[in-house]
Amino acid sequence: MAQMTVIEITEPGGPEVLRAATRPVPEAGPGQVLIRIASAGVNGPDIMQRQGRYNPPPGASDLPGLEVAGEIAAVGRGVTRWREGDQVCALTKGGGYAEYVAVEADHALPLPKSIGVVDAGGLCETYFTVWSNFFFGHEVAPRTVFLVHGGSGGIGSTAVMMGAALGLRVFTTAGSPEACAFCEALGAERAINYRDEDFVEIVREAGGAGLTLDFMGGDYVARNIKAAAMDCRIVQLAFRKGAEVTVNLMPVMLKRLTITGSTLRPRPDDFKAAVARDLETRAWPLFPQGKLRSVTHAVLPLAQAAEAHRMMEAGGLQGKILLTT
Repeated sequence: MAQMTVIEITEPGGPEVLRAATRPVPEAGPGQVLIRIASAGVNGPDIMQRQGRYNPPPGASDLPGLEVAGEIAAVGRGVTRWREGDQVCALTKGGGYAEYVAVEADHALPLPKSIGVVDAGGLCETYFTVWSNFFFGHEVAPRTVFLVHGGSGGIGSTAVMMGAALGLRVFTTAGSPEACAFCEALGAERAINYRDEDFVEIVREAGGAGLTLDFMGGDYVARNIKAAAMDCRIVQLAFRKGAEVTVNLMPVMLKRLTITGSTLRPRPDDFKAAVARDLETRAWPLFPQGKLRSVTHAVLPLAQAAEAHRMMEAGGLQGKILLTT
């Protein structure tokens, strides 16, 4: 049986627990394709899984890596769209830190025009996440104020570009003048340096946020509520400042706010396939128009996965970290 190199999590812990190992190349099951991986994105859930705080769903690979790009090496029974040799990017349930991965064929997308196969490895997790939470099945009025925290990171930079491309007024937070300039170059109307500016007052002066993307939690929860306009939808994707908070529900009621959370990996296959189709129809055409693009911070070989995790945990990123085989 053919073998491949993978990166395993040997035990919960720091980046040093990521180790190279050898495993059999998976097979493409019914409705699946086998991808020969060119690159895989590094994402926050990979860090949490390594730390033992985000277990794979039942039936998923125990290897980290939730998005890849590469060449289809084999197609499973019932797959008609894809052929061997097609270049794709894809959402995975895990297993991206490897040389091959089997994924649902409906979770793969053609490479956007003008995006190379390496940079495409950082698209799917962030684009599926932002699109499914803010635009899939939602009508968003043009010029809505979209508050994006952490606008220079992987998901943040995607949200900034996507909001700007769809005609929203994007306000974002970042931690340095350089990061703020980066966000404004991506299309943000205003990048707020959270170290010396108050995003609440700035966003309220602009009319209040109609959409908010937050990774912070902690005291940001109350501040997001204060910065919100009527009928704002606040989506919580992580809790870097803590998950347990005390909230005054009166403004939530008076402003008719929706506060929700989201995880993508455990969602049903049919949901992810529907998001993929909507992305291909509505978002992928924006790449050749120059309204969307890949944003890569660093590219490292698969063997340096531990260093990639250290880099991500250190912060200060401008886009995605990618691992290449």
